[in-house]
Amino acid sequence: MTGRNENLSVKDLQELTESLSIQWFQKPFIHQVTYNSRLRTTGGRYMLADHSIQVNPIVESRYGIEEVIGVLKHELCHYHLHIEGRGYKHGDQDFKELLRVTESPRYCKSLNDEEPLTKVMRLYTCTNCGLLYKRKRRVDTRKFRCGKCRGKLETTL
Repeated sequence: MTGRNENLSVKDLQELTESLSIQWFQKPFIHQVTYNSRLRTTGGRYMLADHSIQVNPIVESRYGIEEVIGVLKHELCHYHLHIEGRGYKHGDQDFKELLRVTESPRYCKSLNDEEPLTKVMRLYTCTNCGLLYKRKRRVDTRKFRCGKCRGKLETTL
């Protein structure tokens, strides 16, 4: 991680967005870009109602300016396509094509504080044939049986 403690000022963020818009889209960005610390799971968002862009400040502090540039380019794809009346949603072909042309990321890096390295696995054993079942979700052993021999399941872990 190449994080910093201090984020760009809102003025610097606005200037960066305007320059990226000209550089990558050859079109001006004439609306506002701001930080929104209430964003939790996304790097940024484009607001359809007022054409503004909001950036999660955690992105820069955790991953650095390069990731912020990626988020801004992604949101600018939404912005310019929406202004032009073309397909601006994630599933639209116009959007996917513009992401490719402008070398914009499809997703932001994960912002979850607690990223589990491995999911907790639950183990169940058939009391009849000994077959071992690994499951992420809890299994009701009173209701479910072994798929091989129909024997009763027992919680191992």
